[in-house]
Amino acid sequence: MTRSLGIVFLGNDRWSVPSLRALAGSDHRLDLVVTRVPRPAGRGSELTPTHVANAASEADLPMLEVETVMEGPGFDAIATSAPDVLVVVAYGEILPAAVLALPGDAPVNLHFSLLPRFRGASPVQTALLQGVEETGVTTIIMDEEMDTGPILLQRPEPVRPGDDAGTLGDRLAEIGAQVLVETLDLLAGDGVEARPQDDAAATFTKPIRAEDRILHWKEAARSLVDRTRAMAPEPGATTRFRAEALKILRADVTDARGERGTIVTVDRDGFVVATGDGGFRPIELAPAGRRRMRAADFVNGYRPEVGERLG
Repeated sequence: MTRSLGIVFLGNDRWSVPSLRALAGSDHRLDLVVTRVPRPAGRGSELTPTHVANAASEADLPMLEVETVMEGPGFDAIATSAPDVLVVVAYGEILPAAVLALPGDAPVNLHFSLLPRFRGASPVQTALLQGVEETGVTTIIMDEEMDTGPILLQRPEPVRPGDDAGTLGDRLAEIGAQVLVETLDLLAGDGVEARPQDDAAATFTKPIRAEDRILHWKEAARSLVDRTRAMAPEPGATTRFRAEALKILRADVTDARGERGTIVTVDRDGFVVATGDGGFRPIELAPAGRRRMRAADFVNGYRPEVGERLG
């Protein structure tokens, strides 16, 4: 590295925080952190700062909370900072050309997939939904489209059998933080060759919606387990039991036959639901208004019976 880059960082999510901390500990200057204004959250709907706001405050970093950076105070603050690099990690706003033109060197985004695969809002969850064995992280030079800019660095990462969106996303966030600093070190030195993405190989993701959480028992058990992994730990895959909502947070595939959506086995370890192909065994779940519990504890407390339906 031949120079220290001045950085403005944009992020909101918990998966943004490892990158923020890595940049704060690097040889580059973190001149400004920009994040969303506090929003109502939780049962009390209290105004809650973003994860990035909390991390920036703890580290005593210069921070601005704004509704948008497309115009107004957010845009003006970035322009005044005159960054060498604008770094964007899980910020959730498609930036226009006027914002992307503000940094002297480049606007750089860290994305949690091996682009061009899994462009869009939910790369971690979609990797699990599709049951892939490998994903990774990518840094790109941003353009006005979503996740289409030229690739700077990539690093693959296996999807482990026990992963859910929480564990996989946390791991990718840590790996991505390292790759992001490596990217900036290269930009500060001899540079890094940016290569265009192969648009013909691109796949796309969408924001996770309420209907994506629902377990449909006509599907194969493997697909239902993958959906459970993708929705855990939050917001959780859902079904209904005795007319009440039931979250499934961890599950496994087992051998079973029977009418789809019915309980075919109850034992001391839990229960098994018949699916379109195979059996679905919940391991951890959360009944309506209750905390996460083991399937064995659910059986002891709720006494499900063979033949009862879910959904």
